[in-house]
Amino acid sequence: MTSLDIAKQYYDSFNRKNWQGMLDLLDSTIRHEPNQADEPRIGIEKFTEFLQSMDDSYEETLTDMVFFTEPNDMRVAVEFVVNGIYKKGEEGFPVAHGQSYVLPAAAFLEVKEGKITRVTTYYNLTLWIKLVS
Repeated sequence: MTSLDIAKQYYDSFNRKNWQGMLDLLDSTIRHEPNQADEPRIGIEKFTEFLQSMDDSYEETLTDMVFFTEPNDMRVAVEFVVNGIYKKGEEGFPVAHGQSYVLPAAAFLEVKEGKITRVTTYYNLTLWIKLVS
């Protein structure tokens, strides 16, 4: 599979809530660089914990996906719209009571030897807070 195929399968798994399908595409040393976080999450265990937390707190589907690749077949960028419901509040964020939101976002993935080794996600956190407040 090309890096584009892998990225598309990764996000298809996300939209189907097939967490194991997502995890199967990740390298064991995955580097997850979430939006506005102090430290990246390193390793499949930390990423698995992140997925569980996301599943508990948010119901999200990604739409309007546009994928971009580069000639070396190692990196993929994707622009999308997050359509979500805020189910459970997290420390430092507004109280959750089922608020819905629509938020533009983007991600950058690095792929080596058929596995995703890095996921970097960007969105406007200030806008998201405004949408759920």
